[in-house]
Amino acid sequence: MIMQAIRVHQFGEPSVMKLEQTPDPRPGAGQVLISVKAAGVNPVETYVRKGIYGPKEFPYTLGNDCAGIIEAIGEGVKNFKIGQRVYAANTITGAYAEKAVAPANRTFALSDKLSFEEGAAIGTPYSTAYRALFDRAHAKPAEKLLVHGGSGSVGNAAIQLAKNHGMTIFATAGTEKGLELIKQMGAHYALNHKDHDYLKKLMDLTEGQGVDCILEMLANVNLGKDLTILAKNGRVIVIGSRGPVEINPRDTMAREAEIRGMMMNGATDQQWQATHAFLLAGFDAGILKPLVGLQLPLADAPKAHEEVMKDGNYGKIVLKP
Repeated sequence: MIMQAIRVHQFGEPSVMKLEQTPDPRPGAGQVLISVKAAGVNPVETYVRKGIYGPKEFPYTLGNDCAGIIEAIGEGVKNFKIGQRVYAANTITGAYAEKAVAPANRTFALSDKLSFEEGAAIGTPYSTAYRALFDRAHAKPAEKLLVHGGSGSVGNAAIQLAKNHGMTIFATAGTEKGLELIKQMGAHYALNHKDHDYLKKLMDLTEGQGVDCILEMLANVNLGKDLTILAKNGRVIVIGSRGPVEINPRDTMAREAEIRGMMMNGATDQQWQATHAFLLAGFDAGILKPLVGLQLPLADAPKAHEEVMKDGNYGKIVLKP
């Protein structure tokens, strides 16, 4: 059988992604084949496309996250059945395609309360937000949290999780639409990071105490300033960065503050399973709700890569095969 997929034959700009015909992939042991109904687009995939890291053999298909229906099951897979609605957080053959193979232990049941488009917005954003908050920041109820870039897919997932955890949430965005979104998602305070005094406003709102946790999506811009608004024993979790940054280590000393990095590849299988068991319960209960900001046909993957790197992202960008 033949399917359509976005294929990359060389590193470069978004135009190197081409919609082509290719044979259907087949699941191996411990794997499932998913008929993809929607695929999520993440910033990390633009770095892979450029050759900064990731696959070094051509051609390949990009994409970690997708949602769809189980079409085939590999040897040893017992917890899924053909026809089941699922989402995958880490595909093997690439999500920008009509069909994708994923490890069974990175594939999860999709709540009946969610569409496939919403399912494609779960994998990387919610896994990242959960791991940053709970595995790395060890966030506690009643603590104060700052989410930089709260209107993006990881940011609004983090806001929802933190709200359900009983935290006081400060979040930033750069547009009026983004600021309204983060308030709708549950942030107690919405700050425009384009205002020159937004950090002073935060310190005023905390009566000079600062925040206990910061989830940082753009460390190369914000990390040095983050260290000046931390409370005693505060933690900055670096989720994203697009280059180097200069900091003053003295800002960590009196606060006894910590800078902690994270990547989803660092999670154990047990952590993956715990994360998505928690998320499924939240989706089923209606406490968590993925936000899809833009839907595009699969052929428009180049446009999706341009959009996902723009300032003022609003929710998740999803490709439809």
